[in-house]
Amino acid sequence: MNASITSDTLLDERGLSKLRWRCRRGLLENDLFIEKFFSRHESGLTVRQAEALGVLMDLSDNDLLDLLLGRKPPQSDLASDTVSHDDVLFVLGMLRATRQPV
Repeated sequence: MNASITSDTLLDERGLSKLRWRCRRGLLENDLFIEKFFSRHESGLTVRQAEALGVLMDLSDNDLLDLLLGRKPPQSDLASDTVSHDDVLFVLGMLRATRQPV
């Protein structure tokens, strides 16, 4: 990462494009959550949020869907060397907020 970029810097167009590609999933249900997330939040996504979303994208499709639907609670190991657990939970909340009421 460039030293002049902080984690609260808005994601640039290239970073956003790479993130969209990284977020492509095998389960349609996950893709629907992610598409709604991007349509709602892409213009204000920060580098920190993109990194947290990347941690969630490291999960298997089924584990991600379970988190999105609230079928299981987030595990304490949802973090990386550069992203805190709280940042990942925040982005998970952003993703869940795109869920349509039944």
